[in-house]
Amino acid sequence: MRAVALHRDVIVATSRVWATNCTIVRGSVADAQATETFVIDSPILPDELELLPSLVAQAGFLEPSGLLATHGDWDHLLGPLAFPEAALGCAESTAERLAAQPGAAQRELRDFDDELYVERPRPLALGGVQPLPVPGRCELGSEELELHPAEGHVADGMAVLAPWAGVLVAGDYLSAVEIPTLDRGGDPDAYLATLGRLGGLLDRCEHVVPGHGPVLTRARALEVLEEDRAYLVALGEAGEGAQLPRARRSAEQQRMHARNVAALSSRGS
Repeated sequence: MRAVALHRDVIVATSRVWATNCTIVRGSVADAQATETFVIDSPILPDELELLPSLVAQAGFLEPSGLLATHGDWDHLLGPLAFPEAALGCAESTAERLAAQPGAAQRELRDFDDELYVERPRPLALGGVQPLPVPGRCELGSEELELHPAEGHVADGMAVLAPWAGVLVAGDYLSAVEIPTLDRGGDPDAYLATLGRLGGLLDRCEHVVPGHGPVLTRARALEVLEEDRAYLVALGEAGEGAQLPRARRSAEQQRMHARNVAALSSRGS
């Protein structure tokens, strides 16, 4: 796991699996005293989750009092394995998804672990999920996190802006390594609407943390946003013939594209 500080109040830890990002954020330091800490999303591997409390402590942050998940895909929900006493907050849409699909995230995690022979010290527990109104705000010490709707990749989700630090945690959007994906209940129109909302936030950001891939500067995030917008429009018009963004044409991204085409085809049938 790699960790980098984006601001004195923000650290990003990146998993070795799928370059999945976990963002640790605290309220602004007041009178040299550390304030409340939240952890947004999660790394994946057991050793990474085991190291997360030490990383928080070594950075001088308080033990997290809350966890946030940008959406309900299992790889973003593992914070309780690192901080079992902290409540997990998410958008109301995500809480509804988890309630409608009880045990789905745990089953997908077990499938992942079985495939890669991963052993975990305890199972994932998601019994204490707290729904949060989105759009909305979430107090963090003396500061506030802004919660913005982010649907389209899947049917639920939110992006989280730490305005005092200039950091936007975008969930599974604005990735420089993955094309937009729609095969898990996503919707291209909702995705384009989310891109529009995120674009409106970028003037207030210095850094954007996608769900997967490198942290982006504002300028690079704008480039990725326009590439993603162009791809989604082309996908709707040309289907299989849509051109992928130039830096995202690997074999895996081609497979993701094929799944997008199949997902749109099934929607139209």
